[in-house]
Amino acid sequence: MSTFLKNYGATLALLAGILLGALCGVLWPDAAHAVKPVGDLFLNLIFVMIVPLVFFSIAGSICGLRRGGMLGKVLLNVLAVFVGMSLVAALVAWLGVSVYSPLEAADREGILGGLAAAEMDSGAAIRPVDAIVNALTVSDFWLLLSKEHLLALIVFAALFGYAVCAAGEKGQAMEQFIHSGSEVMVRMMRTVMVAAPLGLGCYFADMIASVGSQLLGGYLRVFLLYLALTLVYFFVINSLYVLAARGREGLRSYWQHIWDPAATAVATASSAATMPVAIGAARRMGVSAPIAESVIPLGTNIHKDGSVMGAVFKIVFLMLLCARPTAGLGALGLIVGVALLEAVVLGAVPGGGMAGEIFICSVLGFSPEMVGVIVVIGTIIDIPATLLNVGGNVVGAILVDRLSGPKES
Repeated sequence: MSTFLKNYGATLALLAGILLGALCGVLWPDAAHAVKPVGDLFLNLIFVMIVPLVFFSIAGSICGLRRGGMLGKVLLNVLAVFVGMSLVAALVAWLGVSVYSPLEAADREGILGGLAAAEMDSGAAIRPVDAIVNALTVSDFWLLLSKEHLLALIVFAALFGYAVCAAGEKGQAMEQFIHSGSEVMVRMMRTVMVAAPLGLGCYFADMIASVGSQLLGGYLRVFLLYLALTLVYFFVINSLYVLAARGREGLRSYWQHIWDPAATAVATASSAATMPVAIGAARRMGVSAPIAESVIPLGTNIHKDGSVMGAVFKIVFLMLLCARPTAGLGALGLIVGVALLEAVVLGAVPGGGMAGEIFICSVLGFSPEMVGVIVVIGTIIDIPATLLNVGGNVVGAILVDRLSGPKES
């Protein structure tokens, strides 16, 4: 019993907090709203630690990879794994909506009429080049200190870590500072995570009380289909990835340790908030520190299996709504290509909000007023999409670790 509690006590406490929060949100919505500040307090503590944690982790990991002669090989493996997994996610979503049409039983006029009162600024069409520049860089250093610019921070931290190692002996003091800072931030995060069952339980209670009514009407079919694909992808496809990379023993370890990041992802609907937990879980699965601490933060921004699947749903939903063909190689290529751009590149645009949805409408020639239709889809699938994003990043770290060869943990 003591071993069981040691291995699963924290996970059980976290799940208990989330379940109690969900129950409170359903039965006592007023009470659920009242405890929202407790959840906000916990999440704010997590969010303020994200920027220094990402900086120290990425800079230290890049420096360690370069000193070990693994940097080029690891980055190529990261690119191959991220692109490959994203394509699989897009294809799974496309097959799902092809077999089970999300609009077959939906009231088209009802869907559009329910959004008629929404005020949206169509704005100018988004240029993909501008979106990429805005996602990868910021115009001033202080902007890197915001969690809204994590991808730009990762680029800066990676360049900084490379420069520290390139400085040779003169950079050793800075390298020691980076590794020390990383250790301090990890320990600080562990301290705050002690309050996770209470904080996440309160946050989840308010969320259930607030958005439960949004799962009604014509979008219910979309949600149920996405949820079904989430279960298939999370349990079956991720298991196949891990089995191919680590065998049965690795698969057993994966399912032993994935529940902490999975529960945190479901409770917070935030890949960024789950990142420290995901890194810890990957380490316990046997992924080396440099790989876990570089692949998972990078994947948090540019590798989003759940978001790719969600983008496919948005695109197909609009196409079906406007009687456009979704079958055939041409349509498949268009859907997958736009989905990858929307989820991977535009999903990281600082303060982007509806940037991805506007981009979809612009590229595919839909009226800007249609943005509201797919914004609703993004809202109702947010939680399962975050689960897939987080699970995919942990699996991605396992695959990159396997492809990059044996190394010390």
